[in-house]
Amino acid sequence: MFFIFGFGSKQHDLGAGQTRTCERCGNTTVWSRIREAKQFTLFFIPIARWGRREYEVCGICGNAVAV
Repeated sequence: MFFIFGFGSKQHDLGAGQTRTCERCGNTTVWSRIREAKQFTLFFIPIARWGRREYEVCGICGNAVAV
């Protein structure tokens, strides 16, 4: 038998977040809101997802802050 399975994380872009000043780079921009979940796939079909979280990412340096 041959099984194709995998573990990984899936990110989904939720659009624009708040306008913030980044603590790391000091720039003020509109941050992107991201939803991320870990998942298990079998034959490229997602079977289970867990560990969901949302965060916002600075568009300039990539710094992330939990929402």
